[in-house]
Amino acid sequence: MTAVTTARLPLFPLNAVLFPGLVLPLNVFEERYRAMMRELLKTDESEPRRFAVVAIRDGREVAPTAPGMPDQTALPEKGPAAGFGPDPIQAFHRVGCIADAATIRERSNGSFEVMATGTTRVKLLSVDASGPFLMAEIEEIPEEQGDEAGTLAEVVLRAFRSYQKRLAGARERSLTTSDLPDDPSVVSYLVAAAAVLDTPAKQRLLQAPDTATRLREELALLRSETAVLRHLPSLPAVELTRAPTSPN
Repeated sequence: MTAVTTARLPLFPLNAVLFPGLVLPLNVFEERYRAMMRELLKTDESEPRRFAVVAIRDGREVAPTAPGMPDQTALPEKGPAAGFGPDPIQAFHRVGCIADAATIRERSNGSFEVMATGTTRVKLLSVDASGPFLMAEIEEIPEEQGDEAGTLAEVVLRAFRSYQKRLAGARERSLTTSDLPDDPSVVSYLVAAAAVLDTPAKQRLLQAPDTATRLREELALLRSETAVLRHLPSLPAVELTRAPTSPN
C-alpha cells in the first residue's frame, strides 16, 4: 500500500486551476502574498520553494482587478483570509496543485514577479489563517493510470489537434509529432491546461480519479467543443488562447 504524504505549505488561492507541468506566472502585490514570497525566499535556492495553489469556488472570489493592478477599494478586510469568509476552506476547491517557484524577483515597489511550475496534485485538508498568510495542511494525491490510458491518450491527442485547428485557424502553428509527450498523464494535463474551458470544467479534470478517466472526459469535451466551433464564424483565437499573467 502506498504511503500517504502530507505537508504544511503556504496557500495561494487563484481564480484559475493549476495542473502539474503547467507554468504559472504570478504578479504578487497584496501584502499577504508578499509576505508569503518573502518567506519562500528564505528557502535555499537548492531546495524547492513550494506552495499550494487552489481554485476559488464560484461566487467566493475577491473583487476582480486588471492584470497586475491592485484595486484599492476591493478588500476592506485585512489579514490572510480577507475576502474568503470566517472559514476560508469553504471558499476553495479541495483538490489543488503544488507549485514550485523557480524564480521570485522582488521589484523596487515591494511587489514580486514569480514564475512557478505545477508539480503534484494535492487534497486540501485544513487551512490556518493565524499567520501573515494562509497555510494549508495538504495530502499528495498519487496519479493512477487507469485502464487503457495509453490508447486513450493517442485518441485525445488526435481530437486535440482537430480542436486546435478549429480554434486557432490555419495560420496558427499546431502541434507536431515532436511536440507531443509520450506519458498519458502528461498528455491529460497538457490538454486540460490548453483547452479553453471554464474553471469548473478544469477543476473536474484536475479531480479525476485517474488518468484514463480524465482522458475520457477530455475526449468528450473536445469533440463537443470542436462541433460547436465548426458552426461558428471565425473567432479571435489568438486572444482566446493567450494566457495573461495571473494577478493575485
